[in-house]
Amino acid sequence: MKQEIRVPEVSDGVVKGIVIGVSVAVGDRVEVDQTLLEMETDKAVVAVPSPFTGTISAILVEDGQEVDIGQVIMEGEPEDGTQAAAPPSVQAAPAAAEAPAPTPAAVAVAAPAAKPTAGGALPPPRTRVTPPGEVAPASPIVRRFARELGVDIHAVAGTGPGGRISEQDVREFVKGVMAGATPTAAVSRPLPDFAKWGAVERQPLSQVRKITAEAMAYAWATAPRVTQDDKADITEIEAYRKNFNASAAPEAKLTMTAILVRVVAETLREFPQLNSSLDLAAGELILKQYIHIGVAVDTPGGLLVPVLRDADKKGVATLASELNTTAAKTRERRISPADMEGGTFTISNLGGIGGTGFTPIVYAPQVAILGVSRAEMEPVWQGTDFAPRLRMPLSLSYDHRVVDGADGARFLRRICEALEQPDELVMEDPS
Repeated sequence: MKQEIRVPEVSDGVVKGIVIGVSVAVGDRVEVDQTLLEMETDKAVVAVPSPFTGTISAILVEDGQEVDIGQVIMEGEPEDGTQAAAPPSVQAAPAAAEAPAPTPAAVAVAAPAAKPTAGGALPPPRTRVTPPGEVAPASPIVRRFARELGVDIHAVAGTGPGGRISEQDVREFVKGVMAGATPTAAVSRPLPDFAKWGAVERQPLSQVRKITAEAMAYAWATAPRVTQDDKADITEIEAYRKNFNASAAPEAKLTMTAILVRVVAETLREFPQLNSSLDLAAGELILKQYIHIGVAVDTPGGLLVPVLRDADKKGVATLASELNTTAAKTRERRISPADMEGGTFTISNLGGIGGTGFTPIVYAPQVAILGVSRAEMEPVWQGTDFAPRLRMPLSLSYDHRVVDGADGARFLRRICEALEQPDELVMEDPS
């Protein structure tokens, strides 16, 4: 008996994805939970498994096609008694050289809905996308659809060939306005014809890159950000780290990031406002009773931010082991969407690459992020003479609506002080 195979739910907030690899063909026999295809979402690359053992009779999607949760993607003939008892779960896809790795998950931010004008239309955007005097590239059906929703078609950016506007483009515009965020379409300006000056190549953005760009633009435009800089003397703690690693197993190697996770988690207990989220619509500050630290991981396909949970309840040794395992899974694209959700604070360590400082962007709805740059040996005045000390630049960006400058400075200074006292570092899990 023929059975439809649909895209299962991936994670909260994920409603669609893009097929990046079909793993079976019509006529293939498959087993329960065997990967049928890989799909790129705004959170990760995930594998869609088979719900039965049987034969694939039809494939209804192809590489590069956008699919919705619940959409029929294949049909098959299950063997008797081989169907899974429950809908299959979606797992992180294994590493694949030909498929692009995902970028950081975008985060949804609650915001008040835009109020319609007297005529029921949505308020007009500040910027017109279609240049004055030109006709918006949309079919009569799309124009009528936009009029019915009260949308100015000239304010919608088309994603089709030649910038042609589709019904989906109009829907996305409306979603952006109703979410209270300025949609990308409304702030974009027409680009010049770069081909006039030489050869160009256009590369389509992945779905996760599009979502990430929108989330970062939203955070930049809505959260008044302040960045506080300081330097930590890590001479002693770096010596301790190297001495520890001399006899540690590879999976237990201690990194500066693992130390920072523990130090930050401990400091967040003292400064709970940096472990919060702002609900401006409700006029409330949401103080989280848990501390989950996101750690930015550099991968060949972009930046991913897996989350280490309950970091304040774990010692450095446990955090180091978890971080090493998580980072390896992330680079191999075996990280699941759930592993990148629920972070309350983020650390981005670029020290291994270089640089003397940078301004990290807060991952809304978090209110703070710590940037780490490469440590350098510097002469430091000791009262009577100079001494060589290893100092690490730290950059704390925070939402100034929630965190005052004085508290931001105190928080960062407390982190520096903790790093300068390796004897107080909690290596084992707190009892």
